[in-house]
Amino acid sequence: MSSNTYRDMKRKSACTAALASALALTFTVGCSTKNYVRSQTTPIIQQTNDLDTKTAADHRNIVDTDERAKTGIAGAQSAANTADQHALAAGQSADAANQSAKEAYNRVDSLSGVVANLDNYKQISDVSVTFAFDKYVLTAADKKQLDDLAANLTSTRGYILEVTGGTDSVGDAAYNYQLSQHRADAVVNYLSSKYNIPPHKFYLIGIGKDQQVASDSTAAGRAKNRRVDIKLMTNMNNDQPSTASSAKPNGQM
Repeated sequence: MSSNTYRDMKRKSACTAALASALALTFTVGCSTKNYVRSQTTPIIQQTNDLDTKTAADHRNIVDTDERAKTGIAGAQSAANTADQHALAAGQSADAANQSAKEAYNRVDSLSGVVANLDNYKQISDVSVTFAFDKYVLTAADKKQLDDLAANLTSTRGYILEVTGGTDSVGDAAYNYQLSQHRADAVVNYLSSKYNIPPHKFYLIGIGKDQQVASDSTAAGRAKNRRVDIKLMTNMNNDQPSTASSAKPNGQM
């Protein structure tokens, strides 16, 4: 073997070794890089997966809450509608009952010619209740006076109640007529419902502003005219209690 051939073989061996070393180094570096990247990215991927899972769960909870809210709102609205319908039906029934009662009351201009043997009747008690301007709601004081009047009914036979409503002269005459009716009805409805007085016992007389009891030129006079007068009358002269007396307006005896 010549020296040149020997040198060539050594060079080839050296190159092959160098190439193998380079390849080994490259493989080692590549594996190390992959391991490093894997070690860094795995926690991030895990966190991302956890976040996706939590987001999905939150979305399901939001959808469930929204559905429950919609169901609850729909149920509440249905209950409200049902309650409104019941209230409307009850109101209509009450209006019908009140209308029937009002139609049963005796609405007349005077007792003369309406009540048989009127001359045999005598007044044993009376009371007057007044109202605020443009109002027909009974106050606690009004109800107390009516209660005092009704206390005589348990010992009174053959009685009738004369109810006269009135207004002041302020405003339209037709409106005042209607207002005085409301005031008289308020008194009659209170007495009939609380003391079970039959409608035919009531005689609503002189409804309107035509029978004023005071001058409308002053506030005090107008206040007196915004009233309902109630008179308790009976034709059973021999059966009256000896303590019966006439109650004056404002509850004075």
